[in-house]
Amino acid sequence: MRCWLHTEEMALEELMQRLNAVSQCTDEIMHQDIIPLYAADIQDQLKKQFAYLSGGRGGDGCPVITFPDYPAFSEIPEKEFQNVLTYLTSIPSLRDAGIGFILVIDRRQDKWTSVKASILRITASFPGNLQLVLVLRPTGFFHRALSDIAFKFHKDEFKMKVPIIMLGSVSELQGYIDKTQLTEDLGGTLDYCHNRWLSRRTAIEGFAQKVKQTAQILQSFGTELAETELPNDVQSTSSLLATHTEKKDKMKEDIRLAVEQGDDVLGSITKPVTENPEYKLNQDQLDNQTTVERLLAQLHETETAFDEFWIKHQQKLEQCLCLRNFEQNFREVKAALDIVSERLSAFTDVGNSCSHAEHILKDLVNFEEKSCETITKARMLASEGDTFIQSNHYAVDSIIPKCSELHHLCDAFTTEMERRRNLLNKSLELHSLLEKSMKWCDEGIYLLASQPVDKCQSQDGAESALQEIEKFLDTGAGNKIKELNKIYREYAQILNEDLKEHVQKVFQKQESMEEMFQKRQVSLKKLAAKQTRPVQPVAPRPEAFVKSPCTSPGLQRDYVSNSESTVLRKVNYRRGKSEMTELHQSRGGSTMDDEENLAVLRQHVINELIETERAYVEELLCVLEGYAAEMDNPLMAHLISPELQNKKDILFGNMEEIYHFHNRIFLRELENYVEYPELVGRCFLDQMEDFQIYEKYCQNKPRSESLWRQFSDSVFFQECQRKLDHKLSLDSYLLKPVQRITKYQLLLKEMLKYSKNCEGAEDLQEALTSILGILKAVNDSMHQIAITGYDGNLNELGKLLMQGSFNVWTDHKKGHSKVKDLARFKPMQRHLFLHEKAVLFCKKREENGEGYEKAPSYSYKHSLNMAAVGITENVKGDAKKFEIWYNAREEVYIIQAPTPEVKATWVNEIRKVLTSQLQACREASQHRTLEHTQSLPLPASSCTSPSRNNIRNTKKMEERKADLTSLEGYVTTVAPKYPEKSKASPTSPDKKPKRHEVVSDPTPFGLRGWAKTSHSLDASEENDGWSSAEDPLNSSDAEEEGGGGAGNEMKLTPGKYTVVTDYERGISEEFTVKSGDLVQLIREGEDGLWYVKNLSTGREGWIPASNLLMLIGNSKSAQSLSSSESGTASSTLSTSSSCSDSCNASSTSFSDIKG
Repeated sequence: MRCWLHTEEMALEELMQRLNAVSQCTDEIMHQDIIPLYAADIQDQLKKQFAYLSGGRGGDGCPVITFPDYPAFSEIPEKEFQNVLTYLTSIPSLRDAGIGFILVIDRRQDKWTSVKASILRITASFPGNLQLVLVLRPTGFFHRALSDIAFKFHKDEFKMKVPIIMLGSVSELQGYIDKTQLTEDLGGTLDYCHNRWLSRRTAIEGFAQKVKQTAQILQSFGTELAETELPNDVQSTSSLLATHTEKKDKMKEDIRLAVEQGDDVLGSITKPVTENPEYKLNQDQLDNQTTVERLLAQLHETETAFDEFWIKHQQKLEQCLCLRNFEQNFREVKAALDIVSERLSAFTDVGNSCSHAEHILKDLVNFEEKSCETITKARMLASEGDTFIQSNHYAVDSIIPKCSELHHLCDAFTTEMERRRNLLNKSLELHSLLEKSMKWCDEGIYLLASQPVDKCQSQDGAESALQEIEKFLDTGAGNKIKELNKIYREYAQILNEDLKEHVQKVFQKQESMEEMFQKRQVSLKKLAAKQTRPVQPVAPRPEAFVKSPCTSPGLQRDYVSNSESTVLRKVNYRRGKSEMTELHQSRGGSTMDDEENLAVLRQHVINELIETERAYVEELLCVLEGYAAEMDNPLMAHLISPELQNKKDILFGNMEEIYHFHNRIFLRELENYVEYPELVGRCFLDQMEDFQIYEKYCQNKPRSESLWRQFSDSVFFQECQRKLDHKLSLDSYLLKPVQRITKYQLLLKEMLKYSKNCEGAEDLQEALTSILGILKAVNDSMHQIAITGYDGNLNELGKLLMQGSFNVWTDHKKGHSKVKDLARFKPMQRHLFLHEKAVLFCKKREENGEGYEKAPSYSYKHSLNMAAVGITENVKGDAKKFEIWYNAREEVYIIQAPTPEVKATWVNEIRKVLTSQLQACREASQHRTLEHTQSLPLPASSCTSPSRNNIRNTKKMEERKADLTSLEGYVTTVAPKYPEKSKASPTSPDKKPKRHEVVSDPTPFGLRGWAKTSHSLDASEENDGWSSAEDPLNSSDAEEEGGGGAGNEMKLTPGKYTVVTDYERGISEEFTVKSGDLVQLIREGEDGLWYVKNLSTGREGWIPASNLLMLIGNSKSAQSLSSSESGTASSTLSTSSSCSDSCNASSTSFSDIKG
């Protein structure tokens, strides 16, 4: 670096010296060092032509200056006079000017007085040396005579160092100066044009100034270049090099133009000779030619000096740019090396099984292949640095340490990679040995368990069994662990605590198995000995086999027990084999084989699940590292179009979140169940909450798909795909999460099929149901995000429960009659979205496009608050129709489902929502009742308190009525698609709520503003209708509490009634009633039930009182209705639609619970 600075300083100093010499030489050529005067400065004065330098010479080469006849000579200002004479005397060469000038003063047309004044002025002001003054005196007779006399008389006044000769004619003048050196006005032949002379002098001097100015500019530019501080980054250095190069090119262009200017001036001087070779240039022309040639030589010298300096400066900048590129690449490569080294250091796990070790080794190989590019770049960069060092780069001191560091990091990475590979190979070798040993032990135990006891009782059978055992033991030479200490020494590098414990357990299992074989051999040898009398084999008394509880998945390596029976019990749990089979060969043989086959199939499913999970995690990592991370890589930024920048979150969604969940949590949990595949449902249930991240990914998928379609041909994606060596493009991998979440339910179905009689079957069923619920929620959410035109926040409507397309008819009380009639016959196509708090009616609109872009959108039309909604399950004439009505049938929507099954599912889901609302209202009422009761003063005898008894009875009846929910059939008779469990699994008492169940807001909707208006329901028309806004009260309870509205309700009393609607479900499945049947209410039971006899069929049975209110709504009996009925009220059952009103009755018992 110091050497380079010294060289740079020397180059600049040399340039300055050479350019200063050019400037000085230019001044000397133009005599500007003596008299700094230019023709351009006194051009107007020279144009007056009161004196001129014609180019003529005297006999000894003296320059001739002519003063032509100029009438206003006396009026010329002294300053102008001095400038012209000074300039004219500065033009000839110093040698010619040193000889002296000859002045020719033409005063032939002047007067003597003027002649005298002119001579005195000229001789007094002439700045140069004079050799001779020739005066052409006036030609007039008088003035000529006067001048002779006056000159003689005033001769002393004209005394000068040079003689003054008065001439009478041009002929006499030619006696002193040759005719060829005189201009035509003096009778000579010298070609002279004053304007041409003035123009040429201006051009020559302008060129001289250009040469000098160029030298000075180059001096400044050279100083600027040399003093410029070198930047510290690539961009600035490259910009500086470009800027300096641009300035250099401009300077070169200026020099070229100056050379052209000089050539033009030189051409104008030599033009006469060019046109006429016989033409002879006068001395002034020759001097001008010499001057221009010397100036051109100086200009070439200037250009040469600058070119030499520029080469050195350019080399410095180029080396600086190379250095900055090297430093930037070093930083990037160093960061990449640090990353790969850090990732390599993360390969600390040696695996817990043979397949795990193989998987880690495969990951290491893949990582090595991906890291190969980084290592190659690092070695190439180090080689580039070595080249700089060999080429004597000025920054050698900075390059050498970086090259050394790169070589060290590459060598260290390679060494560590080799060490990790060797460790994993050792681990693979050890696990292979352990698995061989375990397999050998399992086969041995299976052999012991499969030898029939009855056959071993004979001598031949015992000998055959001994041969089998000996043959099997011979296979242990290459399969079992021989010396435990040798294993410890040989694999000391990889033996951590877990693996060491694993080795010990396998060795203990091996020893236990060998001990079992030894005991069996001893027994068989005794049986094989010659018997003195025949022995009748008697099967022992069968004993109930008690299945041992399965150990925790976290203890999957606990293979060895302290006794033979414990080992066999574990084998029986996993394989269905036991020593008991020997005693029950005839009965349990087929069962044992089936269980064995199922165990193999379960193992196959769990292996497929784990292996595909590992592959899935690896694919996600490839996408995140090979595509997503590369979008932030500065080296790849030039390949990314501006429209694609900052769109990574749209393209990849929350894939990184999905990867971390599966890699850090789910995959590790799954591996814990490899020995217990039938319990894997518990793993899914524990992590079910986290699977909801897929909903976010799927909701973003349309945006991702649209973005991919726009930029699928991007060079960036093609380059990433090439680096990853993927045969499929990115969009195939972006679909992996969607495919994976749908794959789980298939694997769970397979596992459930092979685990029906296992302990984990219930968890598997629940996990399958939950996964299907998540898939449904994802699908529903994809439709929900397509809703347009809804002003509010959809999230405030609660969870989306159902969605689907239906035919919809409307029948509104407030509508115009024609509109109502038209609505009955012309259905509307509507897509319904059922939320916990509202049902939305939308119009489906298909979109044009491909893939996700073709997904439909839904235009919002209107919505119904579930707080005021009721349903009617059956609509006459069509099993696929049901009704949703609003505000006591003020608005009625007849819904036609695609199939009866879809209808049943929707009705059931709506019923759940309404039930949850009713339950919330009931709980709020009970809570206020308790608060009110506690605030009252306690009576003396608390055990007989009517209030307490009433509360207790209310709770008891609600509990019983909740149990009878399944018996109430006038709302729906279709079971939900997926069965729900009423209690947790025995193996998992603390289960989380299932996602497919409806969980509503516990706060009753009525407490937030239900309308306090009464609604009437015609029982004959709406026998199946029900709403959470309705809650018929038991008349006796209502009167006891004095609740409002009791006079409008029906009180059941024994008697005969006519049934107005069908009823097919009672306490007894055989008891049914049809519309028109005559029934007799016999007595009321304790649980809100009435014992009823169907007089038409003769059958009897129990029916809930709430159902009877619907069945006999219009029917009359002498004892059937309360005395408050009259008019139209006798045929109508009216209830309050305000939940808040009904909740005000502190101890009211709800008698109609819809399940």
